[in-house]
Amino acid sequence: MMLLLRVGLMFPPQIPVLCYHQIRDWKPKDKARDKEYIMPPATFRKRLKMLADSGYHTILPDELYAHLTKGTPLPSKPVMLTFDDTDGDQYHIARPEMAKYGFKGVYFIVFNNINKNRAYMNRSQIRQLSDEGHVIGSHTLNHPNIKKLKDSDWVNELDVSARKLETLTGKPVKYFAYPFGIWDQRVLPQLDKYGYLAAFQLDQPRDAAKPLLTVRRVIDDGRWDNTTLNRYLQRGFGRR
Repeated sequence: MMLLLRVGLMFPPQIPVLCYHQIRDWKPKDKARDKEYIMPPATFRKRLKMLADSGYHTILPDELYAHLTKGTPLPSKPVMLTFDDTDGDQYHIARPEMAKYGFKGVYFIVFNNINKNRAYMNRSQIRQLSDEGHVIGSHTLNHPNIKKLKDSDWVNELDVSARKLETLTGKPVKYFAYPFGIWDQRVLPQLDKYGYLAAFQLDQPRDAAKPLLTVRRVIDDGRWDNTTLNRYLQRGFGRR
């Protein structure tokens, strides 16, 4: 397809993709740098209200993929909400809050975190998210640093993780998020090999040949106010 070739030869326009981890109140033991990853529930509620009031529409990876490869139109002011690591508060807090506005999100699951302890989601919760129209993607089997993986690790972290999630949800797993947001060139052909359509990193330059496998995201910093986030949504996704 000509459009697919064009995506490989140039950087497609970037759509805002936000990343969330823990959604809980800060604790005295939390370090300052950890608060980037910890979103207080009250702040999260304000975030979603701001997005809704400002006219943003959540999109899912299939829509982004179709837009970038076929030019399929997106709704006005699109934004993607993604959740990493299988944390239970993403189900208990984020899910009902998104439902208020008809928002849908992408949950990138570390499979071996399922049922790990009370802090993580269980199988029925993940299945429910999928049944309700949220997308379940792979965040590997064990959450390793991709740069430290050996060739023998790819099948478990990329393929087995997806197949297990497919068995759990009954739906194909086509999207991947890099643990710690870190990627390198070795992983790109492996993602192609195992059938992923797109992969999501954090706020680093994209790969010129494989922009769909290095889609940028930004962590919605729990210390930001709504004005800061809105400014980033409007201006922060223009870099390579």
